Amino acid sequence: MNEIFGGAVALSDIQPPRTKPVLSYTNVIGFIVVHLVALTAIFLPQYTFSWSAVGVMLVLVWMTGSLGICLGFHRYLTHRSFELPKWLANFFVLMGTLALQTTPITWVGQHRMHHAYSDTDNDPYDASKGFWWSHLGWALHKVQNFDDKRKLIEYTRDFSNDKFYQFLSNNMFLLQGALGVVLYLLGGIPWVVWGIFVRLAIVWQQTLSVNSAAHKWGYQNFDTGDLSTNCWWVGIIAWGEGWHNNHHALPKSARYGLRPWEIDMTWMVICGLKALGLATNVQVATIEPEGSGQYFTGVTKKAA
Repeated sequence: MNEIFGGAVALSDIQPPRTKPVLSYTNVIGFIVVHLVALTAIFLPQYTFSWSAVGVMLVLVWMTGSLGICLGFHRYLTHRSFELPKWLANFFVLMGTLALQTTPITWVGQHRMHHAYSDTDNDPYDASKGFWWSHLGWALHKVQNFDDKRKLIEYTRDFSNDKFYQFLSNNMFLLQGALGVVLYLLGGIPWVVWGIFVRLAIVWQQTLSVNSAAHKWGYQNFDTGDLSTNCWWVGIIAWGEGWHNNHHALPKSARYGLRPWEIDMTWMVICGLKALGLATNVQVATIEPEGSGQYFTGVTKKAA
């Protein structure tokens, strides 16, 4: 399990008891409201459309989706695939918090559970329960084992006592509201609709597709013993996260697209940070020429 978490923590591999999912009306209502308001951008353009609003949305999708979730929450905070200056790490995790996909502690804790028990009853996103559950069902339910605060702290004890991350976790909705106020003052209703609601709907679907489509369709470079796949279209829309079988094979690697055609846009950003001296100790997996296997930080694994 130490390899799964990038050596950041040493967790006891205890199989938790199973509990029944309970529908979260807060999550259901929130999901419906965000998508309904987002639809006004299409059906009420006379009130909600402007080209500047579309531009703001695209920038914020990149900042909160790629920089925030993919780079900040996932490759940096969950797997410790590289090191960053504290101020820069705080910025990326702030961007991830603005994606409104639960708090940093919950997101990382549940994702570490996902890797520890991939596609089993003890995986929050368990793809063996079907496409609906892995895509959205899990997000609309509460499960005691996956949402228990003490368990989440156990899975994130390498950073859960960080004051800034605690601030983000305690003020996630307040920060989203503050962003909404700023967007309203700068661009009115269209900027709020596109910069908050359309952006959230898009980024949510990007991330959810990794949990569902990238465990159902695609190919495997590695025999990982789970349902993870490399799904090309998820790789494109989710900033490189769709090369999910590669990631499950070697989760500590900061690079997910290993074959020449596996485009990984988040990895490109990390390369830029490395060139600037901002990302250090970057862990990288590469696939060697056919037949030579795959090499990663001194550990060799054979491609399937």
